Amino acid sequence: MSPSEHEAADALARQRLIVLSALRFSGIALVMLGFAIVRKVIDLPWAVGAVLAVVGMLEFFFLPRFIARRWNAGNDTRR
Repeated sequence: MSPSEHEAADALARQRLIVLSALRFSGIALVMLGFAIVRKVIDLPWAVGAVLAVVGMLEFFFLPRFIARRWNAGNDTRR
């Protein structure tokens, strides 16, 4: 691997790390917003808060894993 290929791979890895971290942080933000709505800190219906909290948990736990698998599927060299 030449130095420019190595730098390109490094940049791609950094970008992917930032994307996955942003997904996790936004998932936590949704969970916190949902809990605030459920606890009546924010005046919205309880169901909206519950849905936001569940969506945030799904986003935090499963979406980064799903996206990483899709990225790795493109790098499959077993053929």
